[in-house]
Amino acid sequence: MQTSGSQPANQRQFFKLSQIASALTCGCLFASAAWAQSNPANGSSGPDSASGLVANPGSNRPAVLTPVQVVGSRNSVLGIAGTANEGVITQEQLDARTVYRPGELLEAVPGLVVSQHSGEGKANQFYLRGFNLDHGTDLRTTVDGMLVNQRSHSHGQGWTDVNFMIPELVTLLDYRKGPFYAAEGDFASAGSLNVRYADTLAKGIASIGIGQYGFVRTLLAASPEVGSGERQGNFLYAIELVKNNGPFTVGDDYRKRNAVLRYSQGTSQNGFNVTLMAYDAKWHATDQIPRRAVAAGTLGRFDAVDQSDGGRASRYSLSSAWRQSEGNTFTEVNAYVVRHSLELFSNFTYFLNDPINGDQFVQPDRRTTLGLNASRTWSSELAGRSSDTTWGVQLQNDSIRNALQNSVERQVISTTRADRIIERSIGLYAENKTQWTDRFRTVAGVRADHFRFKVNSDNPANSGTASATKFSPKLNLIFGPWNKTELYASTGYGFHSNDARGTTITQDPKTGLAADKVQTLVRSKGLEVGVRSEFIPGLQSAVSLYRLDFDSELTFAGDAGTTEAGRPSRRHGVEFSNYFKVNRWLTVDADLSFARARYRGNDPAGNHIPGAVEGVASLAVAVDNLGPYFGAVQLRFFGPRPLIEDNSVRSSSTATLNGRVGYKFSPKVRLELEAFNLTNRKNSAIDYYYISQLKGEAAPVADVHFHPIEKPSLRLTLVANF
Repeated sequence: MQTSGSQPANQRQFFKLSQIASALTCGCLFASAAWAQSNPANGSSGPDSASGLVANPGSNRPAVLTPVQVVGSRNSVLGIAGTANEGVITQEQLDARTVYRPGELLEAVPGLVVSQHSGEGKANQFYLRGFNLDHGTDLRTTVDGMLVNQRSHSHGQGWTDVNFMIPELVTLLDYRKGPFYAAEGDFASAGSLNVRYADTLAKGIASIGIGQYGFVRTLLAASPEVGSGERQGNFLYAIELVKNNGPFTVGDDYRKRNAVLRYSQGTSQNGFNVTLMAYDAKWHATDQIPRRAVAAGTLGRFDAVDQSDGGRASRYSLSSAWRQSEGNTFTEVNAYVVRHSLELFSNFTYFLNDPINGDQFVQPDRRTTLGLNASRTWSSELAGRSSDTTWGVQLQNDSIRNALQNSVERQVISTTRADRIIERSIGLYAENKTQWTDRFRTVAGVRADHFRFKVNSDNPANSGTASATKFSPKLNLIFGPWNKTELYASTGYGFHSNDARGTTITQDPKTGLAADKVQTLVRSKGLEVGVRSEFIPGLQSAVSLYRLDFDSELTFAGDAGTTEAGRPSRRHGVEFSNYFKVNRWLTVDADLSFARARYRGNDPAGNHIPGAVEGVASLAVAVDNLGPYFGAVQLRFFGPRPLIEDNSVRSSSTATLNGRVGYKFSPKVRLELEAFNLTNRKNSAIDYYYISQLKGEAAPVADVHFHPIEKPSLRLTLVANF
């Protein structure tokens, strides 16, 4: 157990890594570098190769009608972005990353940490801007316009399971941070990510990978042309199979089947696609374990207390996107239906509540989600100045069945609560971008969101309806450019929805005591100033200082079946991101962020927010176009965090070093070797502090519970293009 007394040491560790990354960045700033140009990502769903325009039908964000300059393998957003914290990461940059699991591809976003505290099929744990985002709350994530965050989920509000994502199909990762964007609604206060899949692949892909701990992955993907003339299109298909045991005493036995079928016509500015996706997985889970048992030698780092934890998940979707650019207008529409199911078995407290059967519980969740996003952008003049105005609408309907049940070795023995939920929302927004002078422009917007919940519970006392409406104005002021440098000042309001069950609850389902209802929608407010510069050829840098307030840290405690209303909170932070195309074969990403998160007001329990990440540093160096050789190395660090409100118990820091090296036998065949946790660090992927009781213990014990990062491991992959 680590106490606040060890804080200075952990801070020194963070500052030491910070100095290393800063030194590298300064070296990049003053190095003599050649200006490099390269082609944008393959596939028509990336930047349009003819016009250099960037559209984003996935998130219903308006197309950028300004030419985008490509610097190295990252799109330049200078003169386009509304803040210093947004960006577009290309396929080339994503291909250079080494990822242990699909969700780690998102760590290309500066300051974002993607972790795991259970089996591989469970949704990841996310950290960003001073948040422990649990499984996705306040980080809005879409894939081709389909919202991945799941509302009123049985395990956690905003559940974001991206295990269905196939990295080879991702052509763009578009990210934004803070509540400053009119097109971003629910869950977007900390940030928003949009993943864009390819409409076409430059070449077919046949890949097979093998690795330690039972890892096997195969992928087959291609996009042959079909039809001719005006009816010419592309039929993209991808089939992925994965098996992995991991380093745990009882293997994960993770088995994933994944498929994508897409028909598309046209380009990213004028065209459409229709897509089918199918994913299912099952796994065993080694959840977090108490540190006291490891210290006593009764458990190993990779052991489990309850060896029957695990789950099953499936996701099936049908989606379509349509885009049209005509004259001075751009219109895009995407619609989708998603059928998702989950059965999650967990035991975090062991024998605390039931000394005979144990505390395992199951959280089944089955839902059908319908969504529609539409927007239209007009380019015109305002007071003689160029101006773009966008109007948009976002509709979503969730039909949900979920429950909280007690189980023994995955056999249900009782039900705490069971609910049927209908959740509907409509979001309307308007945004205007005007270039007032050669050195000043604005991005001003407003959105209105209305939510309505209907809960039918097995306990009539917890049934009912609730509704709420939020108006969220946004304003971004952009000054410059001067010497390829812009300054930004932003303010905006946002929100996240709360679990529907908490808005109608009157009786605690476990104790039968009276329970308080919570707000339907929780207000957030952000302020930010920043600077972005491309003054040095090949180097893109951005610095931002931000503040984010929440009216209440409201969360649904899925492990207990109740909703808890937290206190108001405030976060201050700074982020520093750099991308440097040193020459034609070497690129460097170096990012630093630090945040201070506190509850507002005075409370004897303390004002620290448990799990709030304080420091994050990352460094990625990639080598390509160096004859037949290519490779990369990635360092990721996230610092110690308070685990309870008075900061007397803190987590340890975590650092991982991963790498890859490869050889191209020909333009169509390559072999690559990936290595994970190269330094054999024995860190935690996540830490919690709570009360539990092991079998044989006379009384409950408050302790740190952790999930270890993976042991060092190797994976070898052969890729053939056709």
